[in-house]
Amino acid sequence: LRQWHRILSNIPIVKSIYNSVKQVSDTLFSSSGNAFREAVLVQYPREGAWTIAFVTGKPGGEAAIHLSGDYLSVYVPTTPNPTSGFFLMVPRADVIVLQMSVDEALKYVISMGVVAPPVQAAALNRNPVG
Repeated sequence: LRQWHRILSNIPIVKSIYNSVKQVSDTLFSSSGNAFREAVLVQYPREGAWTIAFVTGKPGGEAAIHLSGDYLSVYVPTTPNPTSGFFLMVPRADVIVLQMSVDEALKYVISMGVVAPPVQAAALNRNPVG
C-alpha cells in the first residue's frame, strides 16, 4: 500500500489529483475525525423538497465575508454513492437538526431510503416539518 501511494504521488498529473482526493478521504473517513458533525434536513434541490445533509462547519474565507447572518456549511451526498455530492452554505434557520446519528443517516442515504433508522424519542416530541 505504501509503495502504491509512493508511485501515485510521483506521477506528474496524477499526483495533484491523487493527493487532493487522499486528503479529503482521509479527513472524511477517519475514525477520529469530525468531518460530519451531525445529520440535518435541508431543502434541496428546490424549496419543498427535503434531503439529508451533514454539517461540516461554518463558511470560511472569502465566502464568509459575503454571507450576512448565521450560515452552516453542509454536504449533501448523492445516492447510492455518498462520496460524491454537493457542498452548500445555508442559513442555520433553514436547517432541521435530526436526532439520528451520522452513521444512521449515511445508511439511510446509501440504501436510498429503504433502511430507515428507528425514530428517537426526542424526535417524536418535535413539530412535524411544514
